[in-house]
Amino acid sequence: MAYSRWSIVELGIDKILAKNIEEGLTPALYMKIYTAIYQFCTAARPSQQIGQSTPARGAQLLGADLYKNLITYLKSHLADIRNEAAQYSDEALIKYYIRTWNRYTIGARYLNHIFEYLNRHWVKRERDEGRRNVYDVNTLCLVKWRTEFFVTVQERLMAAILKLVEKQRNGESIDTMNIKSVVQSFVSLGLDENDSKKVSLSVYKTFFEAPFITATEVYYREESKQFVAENSVVEYMKKAESRLAEESGRVQMYLHQSTDKVLMRTCEVVLISDHAALLRDEFQNLLDADRQDDLKRMFMLLSRIPEGLDPLRVKFEAHVRKQGLAAVEKLANEAGDSLEPKAYVDALLEVHKQYSSLVQYAFDSDADFVKSLDNACREFINRNKVCKSSSSKSPELLAKYSDALLKKSGKSTEESDLDSKLSDIMTLFKYIDDKDVFQKFYSRMLSRRLVYGTSTSDDAESSMISKLKEVCGFGYTNKLQRMFQDMSISADLQAQFRESMSKALDPAEMNIDFTILVLGTSFWPLQPLNTTFNLPDDLVKTFERFQSFYQNKHSGRKLSWLWQLSKGELKVNYAKAGKIGYTFQVSTFQMAILLPYNSADTYTYEQLQQVTALNKEYLVGSLTILVKAKVLLLEIGREVGDAGSKYTLNKDFKNKKIRVNLNLPLRSEQKQEIETTHKTIEEDRKMLMQSAIVRIMKARKVLKHVALVQETISQIQSRFTPKVPEIKKCIDFLIEKEYLERIDNDRYSYLA
Repeated sequence: MAYSRWSIVELGIDKILAKNIEEGLTPALYMKIYTAIYQFCTAARPSQQIGQSTPARGAQLLGADLYKNLITYLKSHLADIRNEAAQYSDEALIKYYIRTWNRYTIGARYLNHIFEYLNRHWVKRERDEGRRNVYDVNTLCLVKWRTEFFVTVQERLMAAILKLVEKQRNGESIDTMNIKSVVQSFVSLGLDENDSKKVSLSVYKTFFEAPFITATEVYYREESKQFVAENSVVEYMKKAESRLAEESGRVQMYLHQSTDKVLMRTCEVVLISDHAALLRDEFQNLLDADRQDDLKRMFMLLSRIPEGLDPLRVKFEAHVRKQGLAAVEKLANEAGDSLEPKAYVDALLEVHKQYSSLVQYAFDSDADFVKSLDNACREFINRNKVCKSSSSKSPELLAKYSDALLKKSGKSTEESDLDSKLSDIMTLFKYIDDKDVFQKFYSRMLSRRLVYGTSTSDDAESSMISKLKEVCGFGYTNKLQRMFQDMSISADLQAQFRESMSKALDPAEMNIDFTILVLGTSFWPLQPLNTTFNLPDDLVKTFERFQSFYQNKHSGRKLSWLWQLSKGELKVNYAKAGKIGYTFQVSTFQMAILLPYNSADTYTYEQLQQVTALNKEYLVGSLTILVKAKVLLLEIGREVGDAGSKYTLNKDFKNKKIRVNLNLPLRSEQKQEIETTHKTIEEDRKMLMQSAIVRIMKARKVLKHVALVQETISQIQSRFTPKVPEIKKCIDFLIEKEYLERIDNDRYSYLA
């Protein structure tokens, strides 16, 4: 009876696996086979005696016999497939494999439904009892395909697949769906022994991916070797770029996604790592020629391999530094001693903008390349031919350029352009080592713009201070902001003074238009000149009135007058431009020289010196400007300032302008100002280092010499880079002043 039932089942299996499933299996036959399998599994064994107890559900499962018969059939069926496959090769074998695989797997799914009773009862019980070599029918079919057929054909099948892939790599057209179907077959055959519902990639990895990767490595190693020998490095990079894109696309077309990493890593080793030295050797040539597209291509290739970009960053930094130094040297040679701040700043910016753009485009704003650019810029900005041995020249010139931008001039600059140029200044400012030097020169020039009222606009000034504050913090810009507060306070004070004078004086007595600025000595980098000075009699009354007014308002304060910054206008009655008399814009020193000419036409040098009480250098400087402008004529004496020289008022004075500006800066004054600024910088640095050392030691109590020096540098380097010998001098000074004591040769202690 069992044999006849198996014959029915076998007939059904044969129709499902060996013939066209749609034509060979009717619904009636399907139910007949299903019933036969059920009866096969539930029939009692012949040896069972009447009255014996039956298993659960009242039936003795004979699933093992049915399972064995099914295995025997599958082995026989797959042997026929194996024998038939022997006659095929290359693409024909691939097509046969796919065709047979598709029919077999469809049949396996049908069998799984028909054998559902066996799966649900006998197979489940066997697996629950730990027999992992028993599978549901669908999985059994796949296991037998792998053991009875796949292992015998996989080598020939992979060889055929690899031939197709090589054809595609050589530019020939192939049917990629065939390869994709084979890949899916390899993936499906990877069965998890513990859970038949899970798929393992073991078969795909072992029998497909491994030989595929090996073949890929061999193919590209040979191709790249030959291509490099016959073509330029740039052409090779294009080829490598193209090949990497192709392989990435190949994964999407027909390979399993898990192959992507190992495939790309293999290609990167063969196409990039093996030729990395050759690519790096070409880097300098591409930089010199500014071939940004090729540089970008090289960057993208070498970024794919470990440490591939490190040598490029070193070369890039050296190149930028060299270009920056060369640009400054060329400018210095052309300009000589008359170097314009604008030309200097433009030269630095041109180099920075060129390579900043390159980093952004070719190197994808890579953080390490940005760092290399910053290092190179910091080097050539702070140490170049203009700077020579001192790093303070760049911040000084940058401050002077800032002054030129923020000062009123004949050329009006659009607000957006001005803000853009201020941002450019900040770009360079970030690289400046001695930011304290910039601060000193900038504050000195800002003070003159505010005093003389020559700022382009308050908005522009505020914008620049905000930018500085953003980079260096509140402490850096505190004094600059207080200068603006003083200007506002002075405006209120001026209004109060005028109101007070209007009440106390007749209008006839207020014959001088007087404007005053009262500036805090702690915030303004201004000092009285080292010279005596007699204020002209015409101004004494106004001067005394304000002194009295201010002392009444602030009794404890002392006013120090900055005569070198004071200025005024003199109306000329003896010479006219047409019907209108000239107006001279003069310094207070020049005013003191010219006003006596209301009483006489000629004065000797000694007389003018007695009247003004000015030191020789300031009197000679002021007279020189008046003589050069032909306001005064030097009649006796070869040079201005000679003993006995005479100066006569030029009543035939002519000028194209009605308002003649004679208030020009004195060279001696400018020189002294620069010297004073540098001296102030040195003093401030000492104070900054000393305060940092005290602050550190107060917190740490005891510290070694090296640690103290390092921590001091760390705290101060945002303002300037201190030299170790200078720090040591400050430590010795603080020991002398009993802020610190030396415990031994290597340690210091803080004294409260």
